[in-house]
Amino acid sequence: MSEPRLRADVELASYTTLHCGGPAAHLAECDDVDALRGALAWARERDLPTFVLGGGSNVVVSDSGVSGLVVRYLDRSYEARPDGDAVVVRAGGGLGWDALVARTVEAGLAGLECLSGIPGLVGAAPMQNVGAYGQEVAEVISAVEVVERATGGVQILDPAECGFAYRHSRFKADWRDRFVVTAVGFRLRPGPPAPLRYGELSRRALDAFGDRPPSLAEVRDLVLSIRRSKGMVLDPTDADTRSAGSFFTNPIVDDGELPRLREVAAGLGIDPASMPGYPAGEGRTKLSAAWLIQRSGFDKGEQHGGAGLSSKHVLAIVHRGGGAAAVVALAERVQEGVRRVWGVELSPEPVYVGF
Repeated sequence: MSEPRLRADVELASYTTLHCGGPAAHLAECDDVDALRGALAWARERDLPTFVLGGGSNVVVSDSGVSGLVVRYLDRSYEARPDGDAVVVRAGGGLGWDALVARTVEAGLAGLECLSGIPGLVGAAPMQNVGAYGQEVAEVISAVEVVERATGGVQILDPAECGFAYRHSRFKADWRDRFVVTAVGFRLRPGPPAPLRYGELSRRALDAFGDRPPSLAEVRDLVLSIRRSKGMVLDPTDADTRSAGSFFTNPIVDDGELPRLREVAAGLGIDPASMPGYPAGEGRTKLSAAWLIQRSGFDKGEQHGGAGLSSKHVLAIVHRGGGAAAVVALAERVQEGVRRVWGVELSPEPVYVGF
């Protein structure tokens, strides 16, 4: 039976892509479910809260650190088995997300190729239903394996139970802090990629390949190229890489709000027809957070104390040495600016921990 590796007073900054945040009072590294259950039992015996830290790409850790036990789950297993006309891939929750995508693309399995380059681990993917460039992971999830924190019980959840929606799931709502995701199953289709659904990606493919449909590997390369141009690929040589990726989700509004927003745009001298909007279910429209931010007085490359906006993409907040406090202060400043100009509320995508 595997045991967790426990340490005390561990600095967390090096475990996050923002490279900021204070120490964990206790940290447990777990290679498998047995070790994870042992770590959770250790915390329960001491009445300590637990926080699961994955790849650190979607989290802002307080400068004062995190009390209780921080758990890192490191199972990087990968299995694939045929299932009718599909292949079911089971990946351990500690496997790097992009490593999974690369492996499925190499195996000729379609369904994850547009999600290339997203930082983080497999275990985090169902939490916020990761999506990009016209794909969402919920489209191909076949099962989510979890351990319940309060009991150590093991369950396999059907995707229908998970309440997947845009950048959302029950793991972020009524299941918050209830489970640790230990593995995810994906039902993928052998063959070429599905027709591309995202405008920028479709245009890039048309420019590169003309009328010829791109291969899985070519779609992956195009996605990585787009993400790299926006500073959304982890690169230690890039000054903009100390970020949590897109800091805000694209807001969804009722269609009844659109006439008011178009009036605001016209009042600012902006052609209302230029405001991006995408269908988000009956009677609702998804707006572009980046578009709203740039038209609320913010621009790429701005610096505000010890944090700034990426020089490549206004949606990314970059840590410039001021710690988590500076990152959060800039996020609140951006939120207030968009609220004041547009009357729209931006929601942070990263989880705030220890605040």
